[in-house]
Amino acid sequence: MNTQTTALALSAALAVLTQRHREQRALGQTPFTLRMHRALSWLKRAEAAGEDDDVAFICLWIGFNAAYAQDLGEGGGTVASERQAFRNFMADLCVLDADKALANLVWQVFPGPIRLLLNNQFVFQPFWDAHSNPRSDGSIPDHWREAFDEARQRVHRALGQQDTERVLYEVFVRLYTLRNQLMHGGSTWNSTVNRAQLRDGRALLARVLPVMLGVMMNHPARFEGKPFYPVVPD
Repeated sequence: MNTQTTALALSAALAVLTQRHREQRALGQTPFTLRMHRALSWLKRAEAAGEDDDVAFICLWIGFNAAYAQDLGEGGGTVASERQAFRNFMADLCVLDADKALANLVWQVFPGPIRLLLNNQFVFQPFWDAHSNPRSDGSIPDHWREAFDEARQRVHRALGQQDTERVLYEVFVRLYTLRNQLMHGGSTWNSTVNRAQLRDGRALLARVLPVMLGVMMNHPARFEGKPFYPVVPD
C-alpha cells in the first residue's frame, strides 16, 4: 500500500473517529476520553507527515500508546505480566470487534506485508541482542536463529489457523522492536537501509489503529483505566 493510499485511509477514519469522540466527550470528560483525545492528536500528526515514514511511524506508535497504556494503580509489573496484559488487550479487541474489521485487515488487506514482517530478522529483538553481544573473538552468536525458527513456526501455525489475535500480537511485538530502534537512536532519519519494514509498519499502524480506537469507543467501560501523566494545571 503506497503512502497516498495510506494517508487517504487514515484521513477518512480520523474524520469518523473525531466526530465520535466529540459526541462522547459532550456526555462528560473521563479518563477514557482524555486517552482518546491524546491518541487522535498523534494520529492527526501522523496524517500530516506526508512522505516521512520515520515521523509518521513514531507518531502512530505514540497514538497507540496513548490509547492502550492505562495506569491501573498496580505499581508496575514484570515484563511477563506486561506482555500478558498486552495479550489480554488484543484478545479483548478481537472479541469486541463485532464487524471483524481487524480480521479483515489481517487476512484480506495486509496478508503479504504481515508475512514479510514476521519473517524479517531485522525486527526480531534476539537478532539485535546477539549483534550487541558478540563473542570474545568478535563473531556473532547464532542462538537467535533457533528462537527465530521457533517464532516462525508459531506464527505459521497462527496464520494457518487464521488466529487474528495471535497474529496481531506477534505483529506488534515486531513493531515494538522497530519502535525501539527509532526511539533509542538506533536508526538514521530517512535512511536508505531497512526501509521496507518501516513503510509496511507505518501502513499497518495507520489502518489498524483507527479500527482499534473504534472498538474501544464502542466499549469505553472496558478500557476506562486512568492515563499516565494526567492533566495538571500550570
